[in-house]
Amino acid sequence: MEDLSIVKLGPRVIKTGMAVTLALYICSLFNLESAVFAGIAAIFTIQPSIYRTWKHIWNQVQTNTLGAIIALIALHFLGNDPFAMGLVMIIVILISLKLKMEETISLTLVTVLAIMSAPGNEDLSFALHRFGIILIGMTSALLVNIFIFPPNYKKNYIEKVHTIFQNMSLLMRTAISNEMTEKSFQDQLKQLENDILKLEDQYKLFDEEREKMAKLNNMNLREIVVFKQMLKSLHQGFIVLENIDSFYFQSKPSTEENLLFDQHLEHLIKYHELFLLKYDGKIKIDEPQLEGDIMGQTISFLEKVIYSYNEDHKQKIQLAVIGSSIYNYAFQMERLNRLVEQYIKKLK
Repeated sequence: MEDLSIVKLGPRVIKTGMAVTLALYICSLFNLESAVFAGIAAIFTIQPSIYRTWKHIWNQVQTNTLGAIIALIALHFLGNDPFAMGLVMIIVILISLKLKMEETISLTLVTVLAIMSAPGNEDLSFALHRFGIILIGMTSALLVNIFIFPPNYKKNYIEKVHTIFQNMSLLMRTAISNEMTEKSFQDQLKQLENDILKLEDQYKLFDEEREKMAKLNNMNLREIVVFKQMLKSLHQGFIVLENIDSFYFQSKPSTEENLLFDQHLEHLIKYHELFLLKYDGKIKIDEPQLEGDIMGQTISFLEKVIYSYNEDHKQKIQLAVIGSSIYNYAFQMERLNRLVEQYIKKLK
């Protein structure tokens, strides 16, 4: 039996439960019937950011109002038999798709169902009552999202960057030596890809929050640029690993080439770690860095790769492809270092 203790109880799970509780409590406080619809509305409204919750509510109000009007008209002329309810839901879905508000469909259908579910109450006051209950649920979700465990985008993003880097570091250090089993390497490479995609979504989330709700989120624009470059560096590191996995061993590398690639990847990983630690404030920006400079070493490395390609270009063209991606990885990291140093100097 699976150990339930490993199930992660995240903030969004807790906030969803609290939003439902608040919505039901408000309905009971005012003796409002059909409070379950408020709870359902709260569930559908909770979003991963404050801005997206607010935007979702605004879109919901528009489509729900339209759905309520259609439901009220249909209730008056067609009644509330299953055929009529199904027809109205089809119409509402088509309108929502036309308005490009697909995310509002579920709750809008709940509103339609709430209004058309009671016979003999097809007056405006009944529709407003049910619509009001839906609004209570949506408002409860917004309040909980603002005041309970407000998202800490910066902290969450940096923690994710470090976690992804550690996983990428392990793969980078073992890719050439081929120490990991094929299945383990492939599984971790796929996990790395998924994690970077999630990090990209997370970056878009807090960048959107900073832009749309600047008064609530006082974030330095330079720091946003640093965060974007962190993402680019990790993504390019993943491309290097992909190219190694696809091409390296097909080129039948020599022992010298294995040592060349392995040592340079080790240098790059150390540089990457250094730049992340520099952002964290754990390394002084005026401290001597690792021996040499990142682009100088990489150019020297690439020259050796090109020489190997010239010796046997039919067999070694794969190494040139990998060398090119490694050069781009070094370039992205040098830019990361420059942006981190500029950001830190501006803070002083």
